[in-house]
Amino acid sequence: MTAIAPHALPGPVLVIGCGLIGTSVGLALRAHDVEVLLLDALPANVEVAESRGAGRAFVDDVVPHLVLVAVPPVAAAAVVTEALARWSDAFVTDVTSVKAGLQRAVAAAQGSDRYVGGHPMAGSERSGPMAASAQLFEGRPWAVTPSPESRPAALDVVVDLALHLGAVPIIMEAAAHDRAVALVSHVPQVMSTLTAARLNDAEGNSLALAGPGLRDTTRIAASDSALWLDILGTNAQDVRSVLELVRDDLDRVIKSLGEDDEALGTVLESGRRGTDLIPGKHGSQPDRLDSVHVQVADRPGELSRLMSDTGASGVNIEDLRLDHDLGRPVGLAEIAVARGVGDDLVAALTARGWTAYR
Repeated sequence: MTAIAPHALPGPVLVIGCGLIGTSVGLALRAHDVEVLLLDALPANVEVAESRGAGRAFVDDVVPHLVLVAVPPVAAAAVVTEALARWSDAFVTDVTSVKAGLQRAVAAAQGSDRYVGGHPMAGSERSGPMAASAQLFEGRPWAVTPSPESRPAALDVVVDLALHLGAVPIIMEAAAHDRAVALVSHVPQVMSTLTAARLNDAEGNSLALAGPGLRDTTRIAASDSALWLDILGTNAQDVRSVLELVRDDLDRVIKSLGEDDEALGTVLESGRRGTDLIPGKHGSQPDRLDSVHVQVADRPGELSRLMSDTGASGVNIEDLRLDHDLGRPVGLAEIAVARGVGDDLVAALTARGWTAYR
């Protein structure tokens, strides 16, 4: 995919809501020397975001060029509408995860042609301004959802915003966006939560057998419950539609366990094929990668040395994951590299004294 260079993004940009996403936006824009103003219902959030270099506290005599609303979905419509009315020359966007209802709510507002919705497909199970990162959006999709009434200039500004943040803008209709996030984000959150909830009933030392598969599956279950209650309620219809299909598959699995290997195999194979459809970095076709496993001693400097030796081999790291073996002072690094060079990396690391294998 060819990189698109952003146009200059005039400031100031006013960020309303200084949580994880809003503060991360501020940090990334300040890295481009864009003037950023910060506003939040909790002054303490502004203080933290300002102390981290995400911008400066908003003052009434400054007129923003762009207003980015980063508040919970339940409050977004009121804040977007107020921003359109208060700053009659400013463009307004938001980062909420459900778009169609918000777009309908804003449609009747004065100046709604200056509004274009947005949604970065990036985040963390952590929340708040202390969890923010200027690199949070790099290489991540940023859905841009203009309405039929949106000005072309408003669309351009929101696309440029995403590009300045290192994201990959994807323009789509609001309703299509909501169906998509139900499938790729909201239902996975539910499934992760349901899996993690079963752990509360674990017997004895059962959890001592937990490995990286369980941690991978349940990581996002640690996300803010109040936020997800808001998101799931806002996108209830689309989430329900996907969950009903998942329920049908689950019923097939339950019925076929120990009885019908062919039916069970069909479900398993369908899931395996689905993983092949997940896009790779920067929205490209799915990555075909080699995985190299390396034992890493649990002592200071070892991971840094591994990264240095990998770089010296001339092989680019596409992804990295580190797991610790239970009860052992050693971790296992899984390094993903381009297809076809995994054996070369194994040889290079082995020559430098590492225990490495495919």
